[in-house]
Amino acid sequence: MSSPQVVQTRTATGPGVDPAVWRTAFTIIAGAMVVVFDATIVSVALNDLAKDLHAPISTIQWVSTGYLLAMFVTIPVAGWAQSALGGKRLWIVALGVFLLGSVLCACAWDAPSLIAFRIVQGIGGGVIMPLMMTLIMQAAGGRNVGTVMSVVTLPSSLGPILGPVLGGIILNFGDWRWLFLVNIPFCTVGALLALRNLPNDRPSARTRLDWVGLLLLSPGVAAIIFGLSRVNAAGGFGSAQVLVPVLGGLALVAGFVRWALPRASTALVNVRLFRHRPLASSSALGFLTGAALYGALLLLPLYWQQVRGESALNAGLLLIPQGVGTLVSRRPAGKLIDEIGPRWVALVGFAIVTVGTLPFGFVTDHTGNVLLLAALFVRGIGMGATTISLSGTAYIGLPRPDMPSGSIIARVGQQIGGSAGTAVLAVILLAAAAGDAGPAHAFREAFWWSIGFAAVAVPLCLLLPGRPAPERRAAGSVLDEADEDHAGDRSGQLGRVDRAVGVVPLD
Repeated sequence: MSSPQVVQTRTATGPGVDPAVWRTAFTIIAGAMVVVFDATIVSVALNDLAKDLHAPISTIQWVSTGYLLAMFVTIPVAGWAQSALGGKRLWIVALGVFLLGSVLCACAWDAPSLIAFRIVQGIGGGVIMPLMMTLIMQAAGGRNVGTVMSVVTLPSSLGPILGPVLGGIILNFGDWRWLFLVNIPFCTVGALLALRNLPNDRPSARTRLDWVGLLLLSPGVAAIIFGLSRVNAAGGFGSAQVLVPVLGGLALVAGFVRWALPRASTALVNVRLFRHRPLASSSALGFLTGAALYGALLLLPLYWQQVRGESALNAGLLLIPQGVGTLVSRRPAGKLIDEIGPRWVALVGFAIVTVGTLPFGFVTDHTGNVLLLAALFVRGIGMGATTISLSGTAYIGLPRPDMPSGSIIARVGQQIGGSAGTAVLAVILLAAAAGDAGPAHAFREAFWWSIGFAAVAVPLCLLLPGRPAPERRAAGSVLDEADEDHAGDRSGQLGRVDRAVGVVPLD
């Protein structure tokens, strides 16, 4: 037998990103954009929908709530569905379901039909969002995580910011049905690009669905989200309308954890992955990111509408500086993550978010818009850095078969954080508004809670992985530095590095 030799795959021949990865990324983005923007674009249309469909706001609210609940019921199934159908097939099927739901929504004749068709949309969207990250990270193979994330998380970051703006523009010039008809070209182009560019991966041998896990996890997560969405209408967290679904959902999720722990990878979601420090820490911080981002998005447009008297469209346009700040920070933050690791990028990012939100803790009826728009720009810079850091960190050192479960865990954590943050800030705002201090005082109180969400996350960023090892940076791979803490011997470390960069021994 000849002396040991090694060969490297083409994807590891240099620090740059493989063109095949970019091809996969842009193909996925083309399809995922429609889901990301659709989740928020409808939020500004509730008044129009209530008038045109002759339904109260309490009923029309289910157009958004039903969509979100359908997404959360479907998200845990994405990992099993990928193993059963293959990533490419599942992606095209999910886009097809979303397209069908969009066409049906545009044809809705009353509120119940629109709510039902939005649920169809949510089923497709619930598969698309975690599958998006899984396919891209599997293609990247753990290499150049920051650079890749700076591009692929762009729609997710801008959706909550620009979605309401686009919705306002569409409603200003057209009928509400166009909010759904605009999805048709995006879904069509996304499916065609997927047919052409995504690899023809085969279904894996593991195709048996964990029905017990599904019946525990999906209803559990949906019940938690539903309960949190009722906080505002119920007048607080102590109402039975909130406590019953939230506590029931937590009990179901706890039951799922007990069921899934001994089954590991055969369960619907492998909860043992919480032992993987990058995934666990990024999920916890993702919860706070969701609270800081989505919670503030409740307050910002309401402040300009209720305190400053701006229209819905103008309030949406005033959020643009935050989107611009997000765009500006993404590329530098992605490069820094690849060079120094996500720990310090996320820490600085959350600190910037805290500073950028501070001026809103002192707002009055006449605070200058120049100061507030500048603060939003700064806040956007921080949000861009934190979003990229946490999105990529969840996959550092994660084996390819575990990436679907990792995507589900990270996605659910951020969305529950967003729902919890929105619920908390809504209660704070209502409680403060009940006094005689005026609406500006109520918003100041609520904004301080939003500032607190971001500030608490700053020290927690120290739990994230730091600078990657020199040999891993040379290979263009950002792997988990925690692996070194529990690696055992040196040969185990080298084996993981070899597998990550595609190095194989030859006899």
